[in-house]
Amino acid sequence: MARIAVGGFQHETNTFAPHAAGLAQFVEADAWPGLVRGGEMLEAVAGINLPAAGFVAEAKALGHRIEPLLWCSAQPSGKVTRAAYESIAVELLQRIGNARGCDAVYLDLHGAMVAEHLDDADGELLRRVRAAIGPSVALVASLDFHANVAPLMVEQADALVAYRSYPHVDMAATGARAMEALACILRRPVTARVHRPLPYLMPLTSQCTLIEPLASLMPRAAALERGSAVSLCLTPGFPLADVPECGPVVFGSGHDGLALARSADALYRETLEREGELALELVSIEAAIAGARALPSKARGPLILADTQDNPGAGGNADTTSLLKALVAAAIPGTVAGVIWDPAAAAAAHEKGAGASLELALGAHSGFPGETPLTGRFQVLALGDGRFTGTGPFYRGGRFELGPMARVAAGPVEIVISSRKQQAADQAMFRHVGCEPAAARVLMLKSSVHFRADFGPIAHRVLVVEAPGPNVADPGRLPFTKLPPGRRLRPRRG
Repeated sequence: MARIAVGGFQHETNTFAPHAAGLAQFVEADAWPGLVRGGEMLEAVAGINLPAAGFVAEAKALGHRIEPLLWCSAQPSGKVTRAAYESIAVELLQRIGNARGCDAVYLDLHGAMVAEHLDDADGELLRRVRAAIGPSVALVASLDFHANVAPLMVEQADALVAYRSYPHVDMAATGARAMEALACILRRPVTARVHRPLPYLMPLTSQCTLIEPLASLMPRAAALERGSAVSLCLTPGFPLADVPECGPVVFGSGHDGLALARSADALYRETLEREGELALELVSIEAAIAGARALPSKARGPLILADTQDNPGAGGNADTTSLLKALVAAAIPGTVAGVIWDPAAAAAAHEKGAGASLELALGAHSGFPGETPLTGRFQVLALGDGRFTGTGPFYRGGRFELGPMARVAAGPVEIVISSRKQQAADQAMFRHVGCEPAAARVLMLKSSVHFRADFGPIAHRVLVVEAPGPNVADPGRLPFTKLPPGRRLRPRRG
């Protein structure tokens, strides 16, 4: 039986987004727990589709002893402030120091965190942890599918284990895989590591593992891992980070350096060969409205319009209004839009009450250039307190804390509003305020890909819309300054 210290510190950083993540953003809960410490951490993550939950469950099943440290995450945004990063990192290191005598440390990280003073914030955290525990204590971390994996991260950890799905339906399963890797390392320390960055960026919407080429590359990574590595992963990267490590990487660790290198080289080569399949398919707002108007009367399931560039799961604020205004102007019966982040509008709806009508200036309060509120008279259809449990594959078990919520109507268009921003990736977010997504004719979602896990099965068709927002879908349009020479901003077409 091993004694394992367990902690987590997650942030996905869009360095092009204007709003930083301070300590308050890590403290408050959303779909996932806020900053939790000690034994409270185990209860807070239990039953949620989170790596830490999967790791702890697997460790306990194997009879290991858990020493909980702290766990926190914040919604994707601009850089993490120096003060927030240092506050959390220092406390995490202090708690590791207090848990003397541990055989191993496991960290639930994202892998694409950038702080105001650190391009590779995850790598620096791993470096500090390694310095604190020494070379003989095993150090394993789980990473997000969108991790920008730097050499320092691979050097400091004995194993890094990344998700293999987007939508991320395997987060808890990845935590369990991390425990399996740790068990292997405790029996026999790793002696070899690999890090193979690919020479191009993958657009987020092209990274979906429900379609090719990732649909087959991820199982291929798993197959190559078996028999040749403790861990072998391909992360497509988070392409909205202006850091040298931005982009896809093949990485891993193991006992046999030659076997590990052969497998890593094969995965690298196959990913490079399939570069031309990474198509970026976006439609304009005008084309989206035309598609909604042309929807067959007997269509089974809604037409889903993914408002990807304002996805709060990638640094957006869920409050741009260009697509929403077009839908209101089109006045197509059965249209539902959400989830719009506007605490003032939600509060006004609660003050008036269900059944009332009121004037609102909805959305566009985050200051994105060119965006203005949707103004007019709205009817309040339903209210909610924002507390509910996620039911879909991605947010499964998540105990949402979105503050006061409302469902309002602007003509035939219904709009779901929340007081905390959260990407629309779970049908429970709509059902909480009395809306059944499957009954909609047109469904606008502030999300990029995660919605497909829960909404995909009910959809007639999905269109990814290029409407305004800070989550720029085409990396070729971003003003990078730190990428290494030769890194292509978009995949070459086949």
